[in-house]
Amino acid sequence: MLAKGFLARSFDELKRRSSIAWNLDAVKGPSGPRELYDFHSADSVSNCIVMSDTLIGGSSTSHLDFITPTSSSSAQISASTPAPSSYARFYGHISTSLPSDRLAIQRTGYAAFRTPDQPPTAFGRSVWDIDPYTYLALRVKSDGRAYYVNVQTESVEPTDLHQHRLFAKRPGQWETVLIRWNDFVRTNHGFVVEPQTELLRQRVHTVGIGLTDRVEGPFELCIERVWATNGAEEKAAAQGTQDGELKNRKGEKIQW
Repeated sequence: MLAKGFLARSFDELKRRSSIAWNLDAVKGPSGPRELYDFHSADSVSNCIVMSDTLIGGSSTSHLDFITPTSSSSAQISASTPAPSSYARFYGHISTSLPSDRLAIQRTGYAAFRTPDQPPTAFGRSVWDIDPYTYLALRVKSDGRAYYVNVQTESVEPTDLHQHRLFAKRPGQWETVLIRWNDFVRTNHGFVVEPQTELLRQRVHTVGIGLTDRVEGPFELCIERVWATNGAEEKAAAQGTQDGELKNRKGEKIQW
């Protein structure tokens, strides 16, 4: 089964590269968006890595469940924001209490998850090459808390992350959020790193979401899929920012 999976992944990667060459994507640009990860099966959710401050003795909890809405629950969603057929539910409780037996720990109160490490192919370790695309797109339903999107790429420091706030404009409803790849900021353990380096677009490993606002209480965010896109229609649907601008959840312009 392992060998079959390896060969199938290698064949899929060969088809993808052949399609890029045949359609002259490198010259004309990609013909459509590229799916990075979706939560349409139980395995796609269970394979993700879920984290919280319990790793350092904290008391926050985090879970990632596979959800298939029933017809009754779907009926409660308005027609303008239909619920997907399946998705992942990221939820838990944030606590800022410090462990009594670890005096060196001075800060707790976080939870996160990320997509799994991508398996190898005959072409080497699988990565996402998102260089031809302008935006990272996420289909989410947020509770309005201050979540961050975390992107992991190949880096000199393996613990580096590129981060950006997940600005949900319609908490409690399904929406598409678009983030410019150029707007991600390089961080390490939650702190901005200098000098800044551009996100390595050709070698993206994982995408995840974290909550580090340190506000005690429950949280819940649902996510259906993640993809790379240049789509103007998706940008308009997201009611996002204009090129070169960022806005908060209230639509006010901010500096990143």
